Amino acid sequence: MHGKTALVTGSTGGIGRETARGLVALGARVILVGRDPVRARQAAAELAAHGGTVEALTADVTGLPDVARLAAQVAERCDRLDVLVNNVGVNPPRRTLTEDGVEATFAAHVLAPFTLTRLLLPLLAGRVVNITGGIPGGRIDLDNLQGERRYLGWTFSQYNHTKTMLMAMSLRFAEQVDGSGVTVNVAYPGHGHTPMNQSMTAAGFPYAYRPIVPLLRLAAPRLFGDLSKPARSSVHLASSPEVEGVNGAYFTMTCRRAPWPAGALDRRAQDAVWRLCETLAGGTV
Repeated sequence: MHGKTALVTGSTGGIGRETARGLVALGARVILVGRDPVRARQAAAELAAHGGTVEALTADVTGLPDVARLAAQVAERCDRLDVLVNNVGVNPPRRTLTEDGVEATFAAHVLAPFTLTRLLLPLLAGRVVNITGGIPGGRIDLDNLQGERRYLGWTFSQYNHTKTMLMAMSLRFAEQVDGSGVTVNVAYPGHGHTPMNQSMTAAGFPYAYRPIVPLLRLAAPRLFGDLSKPARSSVHLASSPEVEGVNGAYFTMTCRRAPWPAGALDRRAQDAVWRLCETLAGGTV
């Protein structure tokens, strides 16, 4: 990764920070992105302490104006971007709209990667890695893309729903850029005891899972506390020579290629998600 530049969103903590750490260790110049400027500067200083080249930018990528501003700042700093890792994750306990009027988890997990990648395409000369998570793979509900009808249910959550939509959007994006030298792939990190997961209350879980939340609270630090493990798949897709030129692939937490879930392969769902992203981001891209 020496001589290469990587941008990692949502990288002031959790899996994003560990992904950034892994890329710095491989010699990449890494640009961190976080909402809090103090945390962003602190993370950059900590990761650069052993000689790495790390910069910090501040943006809330759930908002389209911030996505556009971020892309412009990256263009000012870079003639070329070798890796873009779209890592930002949010999981509010109830349906929440951004200032743009977009449902927040859709904005973070689907619209932000779509828009930022589109804006940075003139700079991109390598890999786009989109991070899924939770329990993706269910059917994409075309009448509920922004949680209009249902946000949580017995086993349904909009978090998982949007992560499946991210996969569908990524497949379509991979088709769009095929042969251009840019690749778009998806990494599944597995579970991590991240700041986002630590802050979740029982109200944020589907109803069927809420009784086991106290047990999860006890077990998570021991089972999922090492965040370098869920960062392995994103570091692998961002850096490994083994995936050079691979496009439109899905990799598991063990860094192995896996079949796409049926929900992501549904062409009608891909069309619907892509059209919604184009409509929402139309004034920005």
